[in-house]
Amino acid sequence: MTDLESSLATIMEVFHKYAEKEGDKHKLKKSELKDLINEELPALTGQVKDQATMDSLMESLDTDGDSELDFQEFMTFITMVTVCCHDFCEHHEDE
Repeated sequence: MTDLESSLATIMEVFHKYAEKEGDKHKLKKSELKDLINEELPALTGQVKDQATMDSLMESLDTDGDSELDFQEFMTFITMVTVCCHDFCEHHEDE
């Protein structure tokens, strides 16, 4: 498997690892998303402790309004985080 293929597989595995904790195993509840962020992205996001921040993030990602994130909505989050990381690294690569 190539590096990119492995990365894609890892994203899918992480999504399902957290989605299957409660309820629908194909969707993330807000609590599952919070756990995923805190456990899988600690260096990038810090600990998400502010409920208003989680509420706002969930609301912006939950395009179908069902109060859960399906895989496509989750991928929007992953894309946003990846773009931000890329931009940060690009602006700080000369330091």
